[in-house]
Amino acid sequence: MSGNHQTLALLLFSVFVAVTLAITTWVSRNRQGSAEEFYAGGRLFSPMENGFAIAGDYMSAASFLGISGLIALFGYDGMLYSVGFLVAWLVVLLLVAELVRNCGRFTLADVVAARMAERPVRIAAGTSSVTVSVLYLVAQMVGAGSLVALLLGGTSGAARSWTVIGVGALMVVYVSLGGMRATTWIQIVKAVLLMAGTVVLTVLVLVRFHGNINELLSSAADRSGYGKDFLSPGLRYGGSWTARIDFISLGLALVLGTAGLPHILSRFYTVPTARAARRSVVWSIGLIGSFYLMTIVLGFGAAALVGTADVRESNPAGNTAVPLLAMVLGGGEGSTGGTILFAVVAAVAFATILAVVAGITLASSASVAHDLYASLKRPGAKQRSEVAVARVAAAGIGVAAIGLGLLAQDLNVAFLVGLAFAVAASANLPVLLYSLFWRDFTTRGAVWSVYGGLIPAVLLVLLSPVVSGSPTSLFPGADFQIFPLENPGLVSIPLGFLAGWIGTITASEPPDAAKHAEIEVRAMTGAGAV
Repeated sequence: MSGNHQTLALLLFSVFVAVTLAITTWVSRNRQGSAEEFYAGGRLFSPMENGFAIAGDYMSAASFLGISGLIALFGYDGMLYSVGFLVAWLVVLLLVAELVRNCGRFTLADVVAARMAERPVRIAAGTSSVTVSVLYLVAQMVGAGSLVALLLGGTSGAARSWTVIGVGALMVVYVSLGGMRATTWIQIVKAVLLMAGTVVLTVLVLVRFHGNINELLSSAADRSGYGKDFLSPGLRYGGSWTARIDFISLGLALVLGTAGLPHILSRFYTVPTARAARRSVVWSIGLIGSFYLMTIVLGFGAAALVGTADVRESNPAGNTAVPLLAMVLGGGEGSTGGTILFAVVAAVAFATILAVVAGITLASSASVAHDLYASLKRPGAKQRSEVAVARVAAAGIGVAAIGLGLLAQDLNVAFLVGLAFAVAASANLPVLLYSLFWRDFTTRGAVWSVYGGLIPAVLLVLLSPVVSGSPTSLFPGADFQIFPLENPGLVSIPLGFLAGWIGTITASEPPDAAKHAEIEVRAMTGAGAV
């Protein structure tokens, strides 16, 4: 990329970082230091504010960079991610949002532990939440690395690595100093910027093709190298039975995984009532639905105007399709318009990554402090505040995410998020639904449900083509692949539900009917909710 691209984009990066750090600094000076303030922002956000923050938290680098890139590379099959990510919110709206707000305080474990033995349930749910969060963080790190590598020359391994490290350091600062209040405002600012940037690009693509969708799709097919197959199912998930089953597995993970994501569940605690939580979801569905419809236009627009071959040459996983499209729409490389539009889109994408990693880090550090630390500390050990432990945990999680992000730099970010969704749907969703809706659910069932989904999901990923056995694996030189599917959801999600059922029916202790009745009333009416 030319020096103009680099200078302008880096300037815009710096402006956004400066603004968000200013927000964080201002909030840190006005905070009370309580757990409710750090984890939930004092529960003072309105439904509209929280809806924008949820959208900002959810519309990640996987959405903006990864999904559009997959559509540019694989056409119809890439749209599965857009559809799956959006449909998932119906599950959240109908089954989760209000009930979680009424039953918990800060984390997923609060909901489950309300009617179970706290220590084993909190350890299990906390472990699962941290695992999902770290997987999700890796995807954001990879997106940041790909973006800045393109900006600085397309193949700069050092730039990608230092970007991953820089994003990790910034997310620790945001969470440690500002907590949920700063994180929420950063996400709101990011949601507005992302929606504005996406609308501008979508309008420019449609104007280029005179509003004719058929012409856009025909041009995309012609420049893809696949012809009409580009617009038909099967380019990525067709052919073999393994690929078709992988398609079903991915769809299950995307639709069911959102309701188990820790950083999404934690957002329902930032509003004062369950009704506000439901209205937040309605706001977020409107924003998210509009956004994912536009990613389809951007993906096919990149294939039509940039060309699938050029997208793949810039980044084999397709993560740079949208910035390249912006450059073409602005007038091409070297033009003033291309330079400005490329820099703006790159800055918006970078803002997206910073906002999302802050939300995920906050949720995972809350799980460490509120669930794991409180359950595992030795009797008689020096008492430390949960907020202090959460700040230390944020640094540790940042280090882990940086290390894995450096390792996974060549994988598509939407694909990486699909793995996080599979683990969330396997380990978190079964225990959450059982706790809310099954009267006879027991502590053993809860623990077995979490580990019965978490362990198989992680093991199957480790033994899949994602990690070894193919040129695009994390370790392309090794081959210990046993499991043929890239996404484990089709196997691990049923195992999570099955393990919870077996654990419950074999438990020696009877379920606590009184606690279930209390939680049922609280979930449905909000009486006694924090």
